[in-house]
Amino acid sequence: MAGELVGGAFLSGFINVVFDRLLTTDAVNLVLGKKLGPDLVQRLKTALLGAEALVADAEMKQFGKPLVRKWLDSLRDAVYCAEDLLDTVLTKATTQKEVKSSWSISFLVNREREMVDKMEEVVRRIEDLGKQKDFLGLEKIPTGSSSWRTPSTSLVRGNVYGREDDKKALVQMLNDNSEHHLSVIAIVGIGGVGKTTLAQSLYNNNEEEFMKEFDLKAWVCVSEKFEVVETTRDVIKQIHGGTCSLDNFNSLHNALKEELSNKKFFIVLDDVWSDDGDKWSNFMTPFQQNGNKGSIVLLTTRAENVASAVQNCQPYFLKKLSEDYCWLVFAENASFPQSNGRAALEEIGRKIVKKCDGLPLAAETLGRLLRTKHDVEEWNKILMSDIWEFSVEKSKIIPALLISYFHLSPYLKRCFVYCALFPKDYEFEKDKLILMWIAEDLYQHQREERV
Repeated sequence: MAGELVGGAFLSGFINVVFDRLLTTDAVNLVLGKKLGPDLVQRLKTALLGAEALVADAEMKQFGKPLVRKWLDSLRDAVYCAEDLLDTVLTKATTQKEVKSSWSISFLVNREREMVDKMEEVVRRIEDLGKQKDFLGLEKIPTGSSSWRTPSTSLVRGNVYGREDDKKALVQMLNDNSEHHLSVIAIVGIGGVGKTTLAQSLYNNNEEEFMKEFDLKAWVCVSEKFEVVETTRDVIKQIHGGTCSLDNFNSLHNALKEELSNKKFFIVLDDVWSDDGDKWSNFMTPFQQNGNKGSIVLLTTRAENVASAVQNCQPYFLKKLSEDYCWLVFAENASFPQSNGRAALEEIGRKIVKKCDGLPLAAETLGRLLRTKHDVEEWNKILMSDIWEFSVEKSKIIPALLISYFHLSPYLKRCFVYCALFPKDYEFEKDKLILMWIAEDLYQHQREERV
């Protein structure tokens, strides 16, 4: 199963690579238009764009839906054929010498006609696959969108383990900036490491004196789609208790400015992905110079470049949990040892926790999977099984990994998935791996923008 799912994941990057390599420059379009005809090239572009819009949804729905997985396999095969044919056309165009004999001219014309027929067939295949979207329940969604996710709230779920030192460090950062009108701090860490939980813990920490001094507090889950207008409106809604009738951006900006004026505020923007400096500059305008000293905007993000895009943002890098603390997370969610304190289960459970590699999300999810299972055999199945075999409904690990994959550049997706061809626990040599990527034409130093 792992190989099939990885094959599907490979596709979203591969379609982009076909565009990047073969459908970008005027010279290439001139050659393809001459050999294949401009109408056929345009149909290929349109068909690929239509298929690409469905792939993000299909990659998520393939879990537990064999027909969707077969659709991805068929689309991948068709795209491969299209790339092979385009490569052939371009190669012949660059190597073909002047032909003098009428026999050779006739032969080449027949070969070109054959390639056109094959491309016509491939384009029809891709177009027909696009027409199956209603039957399969596929929707056109932006790449990287993640409908599986429930937006975060400011409430802490369950106990927080192993983050006392992190909380103290963040509190110290906040106190150190108490004389500034505005401080922007980003909790940066990999997916599942506990950034949101730490932010929630800090947001609800009423024991600290400095937290009692804030006049306004707001929690907004931003997620992948960062829209300045909508996020500004969400902040106002949080301040007003869920209402905001303003639509005009200028009105929203001024309303937020008035709300923050002469107040000390603590605003959390959770799960931020955008590193668009212009968007951040527009969004942050009402926050600057309007609040009282000690005002805070706290971000959580997986990417350090997001923190860099926000002016004067200080990053705090969140490390993985220790194995002992991960065990506490796992045990709490598995109701262990209350449900069954057998030593054999604890031994297996600790091996499972070791595989979680310091990620509390993994420990929480696997613990919950085992909550109702009390047999050694069931626990061993989880210990020995492939993570890709867990259903999306029962495990948040797969989507948590996929969302990071979605946000890779198209050519990096291909490089990443290439690694799945090697055995489990295979040790890569960095320089050798890069050379293999280059040899497979998966990595290119300079890439042109798609036109």
